[in-house]
Order: sequence, then C-alpha cells, then structure tokens
Amino acid sequence: QGKPFSALASAFDIYCGNLMKESCPSSYVKVLASNVMASLGGEAYHLAKMIPNLALILGPDVFDISHDQVCDHPQERLEYLLCQFVEVISSSSGAPVTLFLDDLQWADSASIAAVNQL
Repeated sequence: QGKPFSALASAFDIYCGNLMKESCPSSYVKVLASNVMASLGGEAYHLAKMIPNLALILGPDVFDISHDQVCDHPQERLEYLLCQFVEVISSSSGAPVTLFLDDLQWADSASIAAVNQL
C-alpha cells in the first residue's frame, strides 16, 4: 500500500511518457494538452503534481495557474480528476483506451476506488 493513487499515477505517467516519444504525432500531444486544460482548467495542476510526464505535456505554465489549495475532500477531488483525465484521453484519441494495471492486488485503496469509478 503506497501513496494514494500511486498505481494510477504511475500508469498515467508511463502513458504520457510514451506520448512524448517520437512515435506519437506531436499534434495529438498538443490536442491532448489543450483538451486537458479545457476540461480541467486550474485543477490540472493537481494531476500535473502527481504525473510528471503530464506536467511536461502541459508545459511549465500549468504550475502558474491559479488553483484552489484548500479542499475538504482532496482524495475525492483527485479521484474525480483522474476519471476526467481518462475521459479526456478517450475523447481525444478517437480510439478505445485500455488501462492495464498489473498486480492490482498491491494497489493502494485510493487507486482501487478510482478504478471502480472508471
């Protein structure tokens, strides 16, 4: 049992890292960044903190965005943001999205809760 959402953050970090490789068109990466910002706005900051390669896709300005630090339910907010991120990925790619999580029995409870929401 690691940090909350560590299983999903790791999976999405690998996904975003793969997007930045030469095999993925840069136009898709730009569309994804634009769609993430349009969908999540300043809340994208919280995902960028968890997913370093997403921060690279969104650019350094994501950390300059005004965002609400005070939250009564931060775990629920991150769960919602992760679900929204999956929605953005699936709508941006135009193809089915498959999330493969190996050894899910070792995942933290927050990741399990978020997977159940997907």
